[in-house]
Parts: sequence; C-alpha cells; structure tokens
Amino acid sequence: MFIIGITGGTASGKTTIVKKLTANFNSNDICVISQDSYYKRTYNLTIEERINQNFDHPDALDLHLLQFHLETLKSNHSIEMPIYSFSIHNRLLGTQTIKPKKIIIVEGILIFNHKRLLDLFDLKIFIHADADERLLRRIHRDTNERERDIKEVTYRYRTTLKPMHNIFIEPFKKISDYIFNNTDLENTIVKDLTNIIQERIQTK
Repeated sequence: MFIIGITGGTASGKTTIVKKLTANFNSNDICVISQDSYYKRTYNLTIEERINQNFDHPDALDLHLLQFHLETLKSNHSIEMPIYSFSIHNRLLGTQTIKPKKIIIVEGILIFNHKRLLDLFDLKIFIHADADERLLRRIHRDTNERERDIKEVTYRYRTTLKPMHNIFIEPFKKISDYIFNNTDLENTIVKDLTNIIQERIQTK
C-alpha cells in the first residue's frame, strides 16, 4: 500500500487536483480519504455555536481516528469513514465503507499536524496558491456549494483561516517531498504527480 498526503491552504486546488489525479489510475487501485470527514461530532452544540467554531485548528478534527483508520487499511481491513455535512456543521449518522487499495490519497489542510499520521505518508505533497486567489476561490465555493453568505466567508477568512494558515499549514512546506504552485497549471501538476507516484510505487 502506498499512502500519499496532499495538503495546502484552503481553496488551493487540492480537491480538483486529486479528482484529476485519480482518473489516471485504475479505480480498483486507488481511493481518496478527505480530512473533512473527520471533523468532530458537535451534537452537543447549537447551530450558532457550531458556526462559530474554529474549523481551521487541528483540535476541530479527530486526527487520531484518521490515523487509526489508515493503520487499519494498511493491515488490509476495511474502515467505516464518517460522513460530514457542511450544511449543518456536523457529522451525519451514517458512514462510508472504504476498502484497502493499492494507493490511498489523504487530502486536507491539517493532515500534516499529527506526527503519527504524518509518519504514515509515503509521499508528502504541498499545493501552494496565492492567498488572494485562494480567497476568491473560497468565496465562490462556500457561497455556491456550502450555503454560506459572503459576510460569513470573509469574516471567517480574516479571523481564523488566514492566521491558522500561517501557524498550521504554511510551515509544513519545508517537510514536504514536493511543492507545486497551483495558479493555472493544474493539468501539468496532475501529469507530474502521476509520474512521481508511478515511479515511487515501482521503487518501493
């Protein structure tokens, strides 16, 4: 099993790149696990309290469970991955069964913030994008796909996204195996990543 961690700032293009990347491999050989599935349960909070949480701090995530799930997959057992809803800021009751695959991609902004989880990655990728571009993408995504209004998106960017990025995301560039600058070259990045993964698998 070859496990790849792909991180980078919010709206840096990670999810789009991962979707294109997986299309270059046999679907029976590859699967994707999103950090977003591992946001902690918030049933004890009101909707207002959920909205005001700092979702860009590692404490908002159950990274221990994500680590355990990766270890379970490595031992050739399936997992029941949580399902998270951005509309209600909480996990749903159901789960998604994930079976062991030859290649597993783990994608998310904070996945390098847990040492034992970080050690499971055979390849660590950082996707960089200009801060202004990421903000524009974030506004477009959250207002169109996650039922947010622009006031909430910009407020969250100023108060949590930007400062948390500087503390918990940007420093991990230095420990990444590869850094890709994603402005408008997604297809080139996908091609290069595909070649890197294929080469690393052959030599592992």
